Amino acid sequence: MRRVLIGLLGVMILVGLIGAGLVLWYMDSFGSDSNNQIRRWFVLPDSRPELTTIGGVACEGAPFILPSEGFIGLLWSDPARPYNPMRRHTGIDIFGDGAPGTVPNYAAYDGYLTRLSDWKSTVIIRHDDPLQAGRTIWTYYTHMANDNGSQSFIADAFPPGTNNVWVEQGTLLGYQGTFSGTGPPIGMHLHFSIVKSDADGLFLNEAILENTLDPSLYLGLPLDINENPDRPIRCP
Repeated sequence: MRRVLIGLLGVMILVGLIGAGLVLWYMDSFGSDSNNQIRRWFVLPDSRPELTTIGGVACEGAPFILPSEGFIGLLWSDPARPYNPMRRHTGIDIFGDGAPGTVPNYAAYDGYLTRLSDWKSTVIIRHDDPLQAGRTIWTYYTHMANDNGSQSFIADAFPPGTNNVWVEQGTLLGYQGTFSGTGPPIGMHLHFSIVKSDADGLFLNEAILENTLDPSLYLGLPLDINENPDRPIRCP
């Protein structure tokens, strides 16, 4: 009898796990069409011009420029895979049209740039928040390297260990790449996010949604997936 009960318990746990997985999959599919849009970008290259948002310029009234040119695929708070409703995307992913190491990325706003000594594909810039006086925020740029990280696409002006170097809006930071750092290579893009500071003004963990800000007001673009913006995304 005990073996039967243990067996039934195991089956119930397995069914529960499968059910939870199906619920998450359904919520992912229901809440975001981003993966279908990104698939279109890669499978139908002829569609790219109509999907592209111009980079390096600001929408009217917005303090930030869009840091790179391409299709804005994953949005802020996006649950599309590899994310899910419990672990949402913390910024925006801009998929460029070109070979890795050729699509430029620019500083979105004036500030002080840091590149930690072990960062192969990432830089971060500290800013005085243009939308909230007295607050410090950071803009985060990553995936600027080749598949395995052996070749960085970050501009030579910012070698590993760079700390607190002043850059102006529009400064070339590097180029889009395919390096993920935590898994297999990814489709070429720039991941960009706006990160909050802790009590000492240092940047928080960018991988947690609550540590980031919706970039919509800063870029003048509808970038919150919860608002269901039309694609492609354009200045109003």
